[in-house]
Amino acid sequence: MSRKYQLLAPKQRWSAREANNRLNIWHGSVRSGKTVATIHRFIKFIGNSPDGDLLLAWKTIDSLKRNVIGPLLDLLGRDAHYMPGRRELKIWDKIVYTVGASDERSEGKIRGSTLAGAYGDELTLWPESFFKMMLSRMSLEGAQFFGTTNTDNPNHWLKKEYIDRKNTLNLSLFHFKLEDNPFLPMSYVEALRKEYVGLWYKRFILGHWCVAEGAIFDFFDATKHVLQQYPEAVYYDVGIDYGTTNPCVFILFGCNPFGKPKIWAEREYYYDPVKRARQQTDVEFSKDFKAFTAPVANKIRNIYCDPSAESFQLQLKRDGVVGLRDAENEVLDGIRTVARMLQNGEFAIYKDCVNYINEMYSYAWNPKKQIVGQDVPLKVNDHCQDTGRYVIYSKYGSGSQYDISKFVN
Repeated sequence: MSRKYQLLAPKQRWSAREANNRLNIWHGSVRSGKTVATIHRFIKFIGNSPDGDLLLAWKTIDSLKRNVIGPLLDLLGRDAHYMPGRRELKIWDKIVYTVGASDERSEGKIRGSTLAGAYGDELTLWPESFFKMMLSRMSLEGAQFFGTTNTDNPNHWLKKEYIDRKNTLNLSLFHFKLEDNPFLPMSYVEALRKEYVGLWYKRFILGHWCVAEGAIFDFFDATKHVLQQYPEAVYYDVGIDYGTTNPCVFILFGCNPFGKPKIWAEREYYYDPVKRARQQTDVEFSKDFKAFTAPVANKIRNIYCDPSAESFQLQLKRDGVVGLRDAENEVLDGIRTVARMLQNGEFAIYKDCVNYINEMYSYAWNPKKQIVGQDVPLKVNDHCQDTGRYVIYSKYGSGSQYDISKFVN
């Protein structure tokens, strides 16, 4: 076994030692060492688990490979072997099945199985139906679950139905803060503290369960985040939020990977069919798009488009537009990425993009959704927000520029 297996901080070691109940959940801030502690505890469990199926679950298989399977293989070396075609991981003589828990249909993937144990991460992103189905399948004597999550809305089902009922359930609960991970460089910790603001600072840095309410970008300040002049772009990207009965928006983003800001909204096209008293066709929007991008057409690299706008993408291709990409459309992750880059000075908006600037002030959380534990923006005057998120999250949302996989955490 790799020597890295022994590199645990005191709180990680303590939590791994004390996680002996049927349910064992680590929660708290980002990068606080929750996942590593849980992986080590799960490895120990595998060595002594009851005979039966074992399960690894994450929101998506790709994130599971990156965040769990990779570290497991690194820790165990020849004792572990991953078979991606079968989505199985063999550890010693045990088979561990891997499953993505992305939507309500996911629970069907484990229905009928009999589980001896399970490991899961990103629990607040799971459908409740998947979590309950998993627990119902853990019917063998000695079956245990080990899972982690960042903190979220206090009305979330995981908080209300499980964490808040710790004293009545067979549950071990461990709360982690950023300072519980001593392996992170101080420069990285300080950068994280500056990057997250407001709601995200409370959740991801302090590890608090708190409600998202009011303005989403409540920290937005025109003196800091609005450019009176924009720098020279190395290249351009474009975002498209397509609409026929709703506004159709194109935003041109200047990009300079080595500058600050490294990306900025430079020009916007905003067609509101209600105000214009006329809907446009795909052909007309395509003509407008080509005119909008013509001054810098030879410097455009990527055009991130609403993934559902298939007919408009087809029309653009017919008209010779190249560089079209389906945008990544994770709303909450996208909002966090935009907020982080605004706060860092990596993203700004030029003063002429008046619709985008106005939406920065009016973009708000839906109070009705908060009651049921969901963080959902109000779908009102959000078309520039969607357009900007498509570009910024598609380019910078993977976290690769903040990759700390080389550190033990």
